[in-house]
Amino acid sequence: MGGASGSAPSPHMRPDGPTMAAPEESLRRRKTGYSDPEPESLPAPGRDPAGSPAHLHAGTFWLTRIVLLKALAFVYFVAFLVAFHQNKQLIGDRGLLPCRVFLKNFQQYFQDKTNWEVFSYMPTILWLMDWSDMNSTLDLLALLGLGISSFVLITGCANVLLMAALWGLYMSLVNVGHVWYSFGWESQLLETGFLGIFLCPLWTLSRLPQHTPTSRIVLWGFRWLIFRIMLGAGLIKIRGDRCWRDLTCMDFHYETQPVPNPVAYYLHHSPWWFHRFETLSNHFIELLVPFFLFLGRRACIIHGVLQILFQAILIISGNLSFLNWLTMVPSLACFDDAALGFLFSSGPGSLKDRVLQMQSEIQGARPKPRFGSVVRRAANFSLGVLLAWLSVPVVLNLLSSRQVMNTHFNSLHIVNTYGAFGSITKERTEVILQGTASPNASAPDAVWEDYEFKCKPGDPSRRPCLISPYHYRLDWLMWFAAFQTYEHNDWILHLAGKLLASDAEALSLLAHNPFAGRPPPRWVRGEHYRYKFSRPGGRHAAEGKWWVRKRIGAYFPPLSLEELRPYFRDRGWPLPQPL
Repeated sequence: MGGASGSAPSPHMRPDGPTMAAPEESLRRRKTGYSDPEPESLPAPGRDPAGSPAHLHAGTFWLTRIVLLKALAFVYFVAFLVAFHQNKQLIGDRGLLPCRVFLKNFQQYFQDKTNWEVFSYMPTILWLMDWSDMNSTLDLLALLGLGISSFVLITGCANVLLMAALWGLYMSLVNVGHVWYSFGWESQLLETGFLGIFLCPLWTLSRLPQHTPTSRIVLWGFRWLIFRIMLGAGLIKIRGDRCWRDLTCMDFHYETQPVPNPVAYYLHHSPWWFHRFETLSNHFIELLVPFFLFLGRRACIIHGVLQILFQAILIISGNLSFLNWLTMVPSLACFDDAALGFLFSSGPGSLKDRVLQMQSEIQGARPKPRFGSVVRRAANFSLGVLLAWLSVPVVLNLLSSRQVMNTHFNSLHIVNTYGAFGSITKERTEVILQGTASPNASAPDAVWEDYEFKCKPGDPSRRPCLISPYHYRLDWLMWFAAFQTYEHNDWILHLAGKLLASDAEALSLLAHNPFAGRPPPRWVRGEHYRYKFSRPGGRHAAEGKWWVRKRIGAYFPPLSLEELRPYFRDRGWPLPQPL
């Protein structure tokens, strides 16, 4: 007879349900000593049957997201710390370039536009805030950024709202920061931070949000970012300074970079063949390695390792702000959970253990679609379309023989073009600010005393500083000012006026005030010097000098506070009041 109801009972089944072994199987088990395992002898979650830690499978990115968020939060923390310590002196109420003046000038220029049009041209939440006490407002933005980034850095937890707040706060500062925020890494942080928003769930604050897996579109957004950063830097070098093509740029770079560190002193004196090797290695990392991203998982991981090692070398050899730390962030998207598992402990209930359980669940029954996951996929797809559309001018720029670097094509700084050191200066020049108490600046007996900055070269006997990832914005701008004129950098005359008044805010940006505890100087001038590293073992090095300098001439003539009064008034700058 057919059918289940008429089939003979299996010898392995009892009528009341539980499975029982066949007699032959029971006899075999008694002979071999084998018995069914007790529940407590089953392997623990995250461990194989032998009891050793199980290995994570490739292809998921739960741990990758945690590492990415922590790394991005660290860079945000440094950036907001710099802002908190320096914004008041640079763009505050009585800053060197007050952002209130900048906002008013911008508002006046676009006075025929609606508020929304003005905001879209220069998005910043400062449009919505009170300008009467800009110092407090700037501090508030920086402190909010510090608080949120600290939370994400410590916990590894973030959601869309927190990451969007970090991005919006920093964009608000960048867009009113004038030349102090004009560096390429500002746009790079904003683009990286924008991608970071889409890494996270909307509301949940969980390191492993089970229903919000890391989007492959977002991961490829990070990979596309590091691809453009490195390839753009490589192409601008090949198309720019000839020394990159004849492999001699590294003969000059360590000495002439914006803010050298002690390691740069010794690297500068390396043999010529070592500098040629450095340049060739640079071309390999920036022009060839980026294409590893598209050659499969193993090549992608090799790309990530090489890029992180390359950035670590750059960190060791120079003070390039948080640029190299930031460039490591998108490289982390090259690693999946299996590659990053060694960073996490394997104990029961650990993050690694929980990821292994989720991987096992993914391999089982396919979960039913959730409304939230559908919305998220739509948002990620829209992000992919947006990135592709905004990448068109960036790709055209990369292909152009007139490639420009460190440029953004939209006010939100979402997809930008990057590059670094397209040309190398062959000589290092420095502007040294000096003051004198003499009533006559032209008197032969006038004693001029040097102001010292916190990090840029000044006193030849002072050891180069080591500050990365922190950043002294004024020191960096002084490097640019040295191969331009003071007419291109009117803020330097504002600084001179503040030194004439012994302004406490401006002096906090400097390392040494020769007139501390004394009346302010009557005159301040700028002197132009050529700087070279001393030779190890040579006479100057034996005297304790890291640098040898020679005067070129005057950068700007001696100025008094009274002479600067009309200059300040024309620009809307508050006149410093002498102490």
